[in-house]
Formats: sequence, C-alpha cells, structure tokens
Amino acid sequence: MKSVIPQETIEQKIFLIRRHKIMIDRDLARLYGVETKYLNRQVRRNIGRFPEEFMFKLTREEKDELVTICHRLKTMKHSSTLPYAFTEHGVAMLASVLKSEKAVKISIVIIKAFVRLRQILSTHKELAHKLSQLERKIEKHDVEIKAIFDAIRELMTPPKKPRKRIGFYK
Repeated sequence: MKSVIPQETIEQKIFLIRRHKIMIDRDLARLYGVETKYLNRQVRRNIGRFPEEFMFKLTREEKDELVTICHRLKTMKHSSTLPYAFTEHGVAMLASVLKSEKAVKISIVIIKAFVRLRQILSTHKELAHKLSQLERKIEKHDVEIKAIFDAIRELMTPPKKPRKRIGFYK
C-alpha cells in the first residue's frame, strides 16, 4: 500500500507536551480532510472513547508555546478556543469515530510515524547511555593518566642535592 501522506510530513506535526507525543486537532483535521469543528464534534459525541490519556485540551500557555515554535500555527494565536491534543491512542480512536476509509488509512500512517519516533528516541537513549558510560571511563582514565604524568614530572625534576655547609661541624 502506497503511503497516503509522507511520514516526514506527519512527523513534523507531532509535538511533545506534558511528556506525551501529541498531534493537535487542526493538524489531524487537515490530514483527514475534514474541518476541525467536524472532528471536534465527532469527538464530543463519542467522548467516552477519549479518556485523558487519549486526548486532552491544551492550556493557554501550551497553545502560546506551540504558536511561537511553529510558524504554521500562527493563525491559532488569537483564537479563543483551545485546541485538543491527541496522543497516539487518541489518533487510533479517531479513525473509528470518523468512520471513513480515508480516516483509517491516514490513522495507520500516523501511528506508524508515532512508532518510528518512539524507535528513534529509544535508539537515542541507548546511545546517550553508552556515551555516559564512556565518559565515566574516560574520567577514570583521566585521573589515572594525570597520576602517571605527575609521577613522570617528579622523576624528571632532578633531586635536590644537600648543600655543603661551610664552617665547623659538631
């Protein structure tokens, strides 16, 4: 099956808010080819399918932050309504609420994008962990190498010869 929308396009519409990867209602509506108010109406009619971990309303601060970091959302700046944010599970549930063939196909592509991002993040976590282990080893080696250099410097400095005293000795 050929992808309806490139994954890169979808990945650009995924944000991290409240430690969840989410997509906002207006982006999803555009992808599904419906108006945002229609999508939100269908969600309200089936609100039992969308618990807090599937969908939540953004706060004004979160909306303002999205508008500042994403140029394409600048039309949302003066909007009085706060957008809904859908997690990966909420996107899957949207396909059953919208009940169209296109919604099912788009949801599959979106969920694949979420999975791909999760794989990328887990790879980065593994790399970060290995890097921190390497840094710890290097720090340990740095201390050992510094001790070796200090010992070499001590060996390089000539020992001080005791000066001969002039005069009478007892």
